[in-house]
Amino acid sequence: MMKFIFFLIFLIPFCFLKNMFWLVQLMMFIMMFLFSNIYLKNMFYMNISYMFGMDILSYGLILLSIWICIMMMMASENLFKMNYYLNFFMLNIIFLLLMLFFTFSVLNMFMFYVFFEGSLIPTLMLIIGWGYQGERIQAGTYLLFYTLFSSLPLLMGLFYLYNEFNSMFMYMYKFFNLNYILLYLSMIMAFLVKMPMFFVHLWLPKAHVEAPVSGSMILAGIMLKLGGYGIIRVIIIFQEINFNLSSIFMSISLIGGFYISLMCLSQIDMKSLIAYSSVAHMSMVIGGIITMNWWGFSGAYLLMIGHGLCSSGMFFLANINYERLHSRSLVINKGLMNLMPSLSLWWFLFLSSNMSAPPSLNLLGEISLMNSLMSWSFFTMIFLMLLSFFSAAYSLYLYSYMQHGLYYNGLYSFYMGSSREYLILFLHWIPLNFIIFKVDYFMIW
Repeated sequence: MMKFIFFLIFLIPFCFLKNMFWLVQLMMFIMMFLFSNIYLKNMFYMNISYMFGMDILSYGLILLSIWICIMMMMASENLFKMNYYLNFFMLNIIFLLLMLFFTFSVLNMFMFYVFFEGSLIPTLMLIIGWGYQGERIQAGTYLLFYTLFSSLPLLMGLFYLYNEFNSMFMYMYKFFNLNYILLYLSMIMAFLVKMPMFFVHLWLPKAHVEAPVSGSMILAGIMLKLGGYGIIRVIIIFQEINFNLSSIFMSISLIGGFYISLMCLSQIDMKSLIAYSSVAHMSMVIGGIITMNWWGFSGAYLLMIGHGLCSSGMFFLANINYERLHSRSLVINKGLMNLMPSLSLWWFLFLSSNMSAPPSLNLLGEISLMNSLMSWSFFTMIFLMLLSFFSAAYSLYLYSYMQHGLYYNGLYSFYMGSSREYLILFLHWIPLNFIIFKVDYFMIW
């Protein structure tokens, strides 16, 4: 693990040189290639060096982090053209990738907390520094305070665990069982806010709407997955009390997911609609993890990877429209099939994956989560049906509203997509739909 960390650290000096933007991005591609060639031996921790190591769960999420960071750099070509604080932007992305790499690979629970919070800083920089509207300061404050308010109890909980067990080693936690309600709530709440669960989700749409394309891609692609990863790691200690309290979180997430799906149908801002759809998908992931069975964990993992690729691609698509029309409103983004017919196909492909059509990873993840939730209680089927139906409904609403109809007469000039944009879309869509051939890796743990 240390070799990849040093690879990233030695990329930092390149950020301060001129015309190094594409070189840094190419180096990240090389790192991605080297990392994906690691031989996965089994379901236990491997590649252990110092306090870093990984299992299958960490491996997939680190791969996703590197991939999304590469896509972010490719998507931010406008910053490169205008030279808009470019060096700081590159430094920010490398620092963010380092934090994410540490978060997913560290074995010490306290260090996990430090890096989990550390990944917030570069994201905040992205939103406040390169965001579009004046409200970005407020969005950044929302993001910061929601996350920090919920993560102080987590820190207290970790101190308690260290005091109790004299160990912070993640792998040891499976031998313990704590039946304390306050500890359970304090440990799990920080991750539920990060996911985000309904009731504590308000920071997400706001942050997405104000963030630049790179900020939206990393928020949807990785930041929400930090919460799922954290819950999977800590819930193992609270098996007994989780069985007693799981019905509360299950009800909130499923009913909230259904309500959010209805809210998607009333959105007129493209980014806002995609952000709310993320909350609806994550509600199923929360439900799957809280059932604490094998189907739930596998389905949550699959849906986290699938949603990271799909949602990131959709935010990039929305940005392609925004760069041309300078508006995210669906009232102005109409009749785009007449203007950019080739993009209509990409919108269709990503929105079909978003509504879990085969052969996307989302489909397999949702099927696993349905198995898991229905084994927990048959009554969850009602909300699962509603969630599935409305996810198709808002995806179709977004597609038909945007692609059909009369296009906006005020458009003065227009240019078709560049090969870079189609390459980014291709690199999001191919892994999303072809990893399904090697899905046994996701299911063996």
